[in-house]
Amino acid sequence: MNGEGSESLSKTTKSILNKHGIRLNKNLGQNYLIDKNKRNQIINFAELAKEDVVLEIGAGIGTLTIELAKRAKKVIAIEQDSNICEILNQRLKNEKIDNVELINEDALKIEFPKFNKIVSNLPYQISSPITFKFLDYDFDLAVLMYQKEFGERMNGEVGSKNYSRLSAMLYFKCDVNPLTEVSCESFIPKPKVDSIVVGLTPKESELSTEQFNIYSKFTKALFQHRNKKIRNALIDSRHIISNLDKKEIKKRLNDIDNKKLNDYLSKRVVVLTPEEILFISKELNPIFND
Repeated sequence: MNGEGSESLSKTTKSILNKHGIRLNKNLGQNYLIDKNKRNQIINFAELAKEDVVLEIGAGIGTLTIELAKRAKKVIAIEQDSNICEILNQRLKNEKIDNVELINEDALKIEFPKFNKIVSNLPYQISSPITFKFLDYDFDLAVLMYQKEFGERMNGEVGSKNYSRLSAMLYFKCDVNPLTEVSCESFIPKPKVDSIVVGLTPKESELSTEQFNIYSKFTKALFQHRNKKIRNALIDSRHIISNLDKKEIKKRLNDIDNKKLNDYLSKRVVVLTPEEILFISKELNPIFND
């Protein structure tokens, strides 16, 4: 068991779900946190002040939402399931909480209202796209729960099994800080894997939006073939970075008269640092798109 406080949250959660005849769907990422101590820890990591506007994705029945609302100026809570959303709406009324903007939409398909912090137990199946979407917004701090394996890939070291497109993309955008692990026993329904809470703090980037977009395209193309040599990865993923056909891409790569660049082209994707990927993207983008 997770202690008396956790059992209380567990009972509350199960009671609400049973009352409304709700069966949670693990395939939709509906794993609800029932560990009160972990919930409080997550909220404390966000260091909320009364002027903060918090974005929450996958609000569920309000396990985080209600407590966040007590500490922040406003909470923007997004929940896709309309039945769950109505339950949360009623809970907010019962608790006389009026500083939550509840949005019944798919978080991947809407523009977010203005916010400065993010606190979420994210639906696992949208972890990657929602994280990339966060990078398009300005914020001060994000405290996010992910599957443990995904969280470890966010901070993967170059050359390691955890080094990924995700690691490379986050490198120029924010510092990634593992905060605490959360056992699978802390959720209903119980997932098959443990989770991890990660803090994201945005960095001041020297890259312009255009430069980062180019870097992003090359990173996506390269990491589709992380164990191949750069040259072959670019040829195989040419559609992501250029409109040229395979024959023309090969010709332009073979015509490159730059020793440093040619040295990189013979290396495997997984050993390149983000700075080296950036160099490659700056050098090759005009060659592939003139």
